[in-house]
Amino acid sequence: MDGDFRINVEEVIRNIETAQVLSIFFPILRKSIVIDYRTTLEDAPLVKILPMVNSIEERLRSIRRLRPHLLPLENITVLPWLRSVDSLVRLGVWDRIVQRLVDSGYKDTVKSCIQALQDLRLLEREEMTAVVKGDNYRTIWHSRI
Repeated sequence: MDGDFRINVEEVIRNIETAQVLSIFFPILRKSIVIDYRTTLEDAPLVKILPMVNSIEERLRSIRRLRPHLLPLENITVLPWLRSVDSLVRLGVWDRIVQRLVDSGYKDTVKSCIQALQDLRLLEREEMTAVVKGDNYRTIWHSRI
């Protein structure tokens, strides 16, 4: 599943360290994990799996709807992830995402992040099963029968 998609892990981690909001989208799953690191006295960071969107503007609108009382975003990092969900862990990307949440001191958000990883793994497993079974997929070749 990981193919030959080259990733500059150092650059990805640099972006994670500076992003107010991180959106990693998984085209094969048609889902994104959105991590909004912004906080207020009342608001912890947000970790949420959302449907994929068609544009950054659409993602910005969805974040504003989820957290309308927060100040406007100054930056967002959007990463297409064409590899497996577990490659986030293998490459150290997931650890950096979690560490930023740990550093923020919001333990419940760290738990949400761990749960989100489990949910993404399940979604990926379900999608791979659907591929093998042919559910929601059609062949590009015509049957000659």
